[in-house]
Amino acid sequence: MSAGEDLALLKQAALAAGAAAMPWFEGDKDMKVRQKGDEGPVTAADLAVNDLLKERLLGARPGYAWLSEESAEDPARHSARRVFIIDPIDGTRAFINGKPHFTVCAAVVEDGRPIAGVVYNPAREQLYSAHLGGGAFLNDAPVRATQPASLDGIRMVCQPDFIASKKWPEPWPDMHVELCNSMAYRIALVASGAWDAALAPNPKSDWDIAAADILATEAGARMTGLDGAEFRYNQERTRHSGVICAAPEIHEKILQRVRAFPRR
Repeated sequence: MSAGEDLALLKQAALAAGAAAMPWFEGDKDMKVRQKGDEGPVTAADLAVNDLLKERLLGARPGYAWLSEESAEDPARHSARRVFIIDPIDGTRAFINGKPHFTVCAAVVEDGRPIAGVVYNPAREQLYSAHLGGGAFLNDAPVRATQPASLDGIRMVCQPDFIASKKWPEPWPDMHVELCNSMAYRIALVASGAWDAALAPNPKSDWDIAAADILATEAGARMTGLDGAEFRYNQERTRHSGVICAAPEIHEKILQRVRAFPRR
């Protein structure tokens, strides 16, 4: 299958998954919230959407492997050529609290890198999509990341208290800084040009970022870990130290500052 064909499948599945999630978001179904240890909350919607995606995606591509936040580890993923990487509801806390910042995330990864991905915000009917070499789209309209030359006045999606920390060797310039719960949505906002940069200093997992990674790349942004290295997905370890996503020029400026931040 081509990356374009995989993307078409992901889009159809994400739209169905988003529609399935909305009755819980709108209060028509009991969320049945429980805690997954240190991993945060999970709801009945997370599990139902995960099942729907698994049935639709593996039903159409039985030779692909599966890696999802809400599924048990599938050892077959280590030897599979292609793997679906899924977060049925990224931003579960926002979902529980009635905030429209949650997304359905689905990617196809080949040889450690995404070749197709969708990030769908059903509450706002925003479907972000991209496949390798095909550009990035919001509801089928092409999008591009902004290309600011400096950090002055940019809009950054990040924890405001992190940017305001007194530990920075050099204070940040004047910027507009806000935070929303879904990591994938933050990256999609950068990819679409709504925001200029996203910085996450805390660890993220494959399912949080794989689908959004190809959006950013195809939109002309650069997305890396806090060490400046490109992400590799479907590895033995699926956890990453953090995320920087921005146009290449300001990505480098953010990276330099992050490297200078005292981690202890």
